[in-house]
Amino acid sequence: MSLKSQPINPVPEETVRIARAVYPKGNVSIHMRDELGTIYEDESFAALFPKDGQPAEAPWRFALVTIIQFAEGLSDRQAADAVRGRIYLKYALGLELSDSGFDASVLSEFRARLIAGQGEEQLLTAMLTLFKQRGWLKARGKQRTDSTHVLAKIRALNRLVCVGETLRHTLKCLAIVAPEWLREHSQPEWADCSGVRLEDSRLPSGEEERQEWIRHVGQDGANVLSALYEPEAPAWLREVPAVEILRRVWTQNYLWSEGKLCWRAADNIPPATLYLSSPYDVDAHYGKKRTTSWVGFKVHLTETREKDQPHLITHVETTTAPISDDVSTPTIHEGLRHKGLLPEQHIVDAGYVDAQLFHQSQQDYDIDLVGPPHPDVKWQARQQTGFAAGQFAIDWQTQQAVCPEGHASMSWTPAIDNRHNEVIKIKFSTKDCQSCPSRPLCTHSTRVPRRTITVRREQAHQALQRARARATTEEVKTLYAQRAGVEGTISQGVRVMGLRRSRYIGQEKTHLQHVATAAALNIVRVVRWQDGVPHAQTRHSPLLQLLRPVA
Repeated sequence: MSLKSQPINPVPEETVRIARAVYPKGNVSIHMRDELGTIYEDESFAALFPKDGQPAEAPWRFALVTIIQFAEGLSDRQAADAVRGRIYLKYALGLELSDSGFDASVLSEFRARLIAGQGEEQLLTAMLTLFKQRGWLKARGKQRTDSTHVLAKIRALNRLVCVGETLRHTLKCLAIVAPEWLREHSQPEWADCSGVRLEDSRLPSGEEERQEWIRHVGQDGANVLSALYEPEAPAWLREVPAVEILRRVWTQNYLWSEGKLCWRAADNIPPATLYLSSPYDVDAHYGKKRTTSWVGFKVHLTETREKDQPHLITHVETTTAPISDDVSTPTIHEGLRHKGLLPEQHIVDAGYVDAQLFHQSQQDYDIDLVGPPHPDVKWQARQQTGFAAGQFAIDWQTQQAVCPEGHASMSWTPAIDNRHNEVIKIKFSTKDCQSCPSRPLCTHSTRVPRRTITVRREQAHQALQRARARATTEEVKTLYAQRAGVEGTISQGVRVMGLRRSRYIGQEKTHLQHVATAAALNIVRVVRWQDGVPHAQTRHSPLLQLLRPVA
């Protein structure tokens, strides 16, 4: 299908008349068309369509339907039916009342074009451009970010069920793409396990029986892989995605020891970022945050924080579940820079900051990163009864530190800590420490009776010390309290638009869902703000409202 750009006509008169009669006060979709227009233009999606071929439907309409679809929590079929039958949607899309709409499959095709052409960000970027033109969005203000977990569109499987389902999935795929080859290498008992999906309740209950089942399934999978990688086997079979998944799952769960296939111990499997938790979505991984564990992804939402403007989502980042929040901080800043929306202050929680990020945000993006710095966890700082590392004077030019008692260090060694940070290990003389009257305030060690401090590199160390110092001020405490508002945005996305459950398989499609959800949230917020609805305040229970005056 090719794109033949056509001018966007106004809403038909009959559609306007009926919509005004049926919705005298309007609704979000009607106000959206009145106040924001169509938001999108066909030219924005021109790169997704070839120049020749049958003319496609107007892409701006499908973009708008996609946003409305997520705003109302509709499936593709429900969205297509809604366009055919709902007056307010015909108004928003500028359609005649008699328009028969489109087939539901067109929405899936449009999303596939967005992903293939890396155009999913256009759903949000075009909207942000319009908001900047209206004066509702400006750079160098305040923005805040938070994340939440997202469940993948799969079952969470334990290791035993995962290997069983992987073998079943691979055999089913081979039965479709290479039935003759599979018939030659199949075993009779495979027919019993290929029909019904595997459940933990269907596995043997006894430990000895389970171990036998693990060995049996492992040997079946190993036999299939051996046959697939034989020289006479068709080479293209090894390129089937299910075969590669089988190989990876078997590698992460089994190993060969003394000629036998053995089940890997729990402490000998790959990290969560590499471990496949299901054969049906290789992008979904296991994650855990405090007491919450899940298999899937994370979504990071960044929004503006201005009192006299609507709070608008400016950036959406989707990662796999085990990726820590601080890894996303530079990516978020780069995305905001690309949109021309870098903030002056970026308010985040402790997961998004560390010493290097405080420095990097200021140096590379001129952003004041505001968040709780990681404290010094050594006993001297934690108990506040000794000499913490921050009390040592460091001369970076001479590469020497001076302790609070005036003794100079004897060694300065660059190193890498267990979190892969560049640090400096500074050691003091045993002679100075043993005779120092303040030694109990510095070290309790009897095996190595001298003080050693570990600090970050110069710029990161200085940025961390500044962040720790100002974190105790009332100004920063008040500023940081504003970060909690983004949790309301996450709550709105979860409760109204299903943000915490992926509709699709794979990280790319899940990210498209998150971008469309963010755009839908922006539409709802702008319309309500234009209608004079104030920003919502934090709700308090009746008990708290009753007791607050007393407290």
